[in-house]
Amino acid sequence: MDLGLRVRADRERDDPEVALDRGRVHRECLALKVARSITSEDVIDTLAELFAMRGVPEAIRSDNGPEFVAAAIQEWLQRLKIEGLYIAPASPWENGYAESFHSKLRDEFLGLEVFESVNAARTQTAAWREDYNHHRPHSSLGYVTPSEFAARCAASVRPTASLRPHSDLTQPVLS
Repeated sequence: MDLGLRVRADRERDDPEVALDRGRVHRECLALKVARSITSEDVIDTLAELFAMRGVPEAIRSDNGPEFVAAAIQEWLQRLKIEGLYIAPASPWENGYAESFHSKLRDEFLGLEVFESVNAARTQTAAWREDYNHHRPHSSLGYVTPSEFAARCAASVRPTASLRPHSDLTQPVLS
């Protein structure tokens, strides 16, 4: 999945300077889901969890995969007033960070592992994500880890909404 969240530190302000793209700024891998297939409902559940932890974004940038362009996702994003930004097909340069991340994921992990089961894949994927976020310095972040950089960032967004399950087409309830 190619996905970027642009989050506003203050959801009430329209100042574009407070907007940040978490993927580009922090280089964090916020979620890696393992399943035999991923539906739009799975994507909504994952996004709702991330929004509850990190705040509701102003926009989401993604590829044109069927799980992202599904009517359920677009309807859900509209209800939350989140702009959907889609990368043009066959245009990987529009999402260089995600392409670089996917290359690392493939070369350093997926290409080296043989998974005995979906549960084993989930366990090993969680360990790789932990290492990537918490133990691996990034030159683009001044040689600190993504999690350390995010913790230091003055613009870190705190949770701003509580969310109901996606079956209710999740509406944010501001605290």
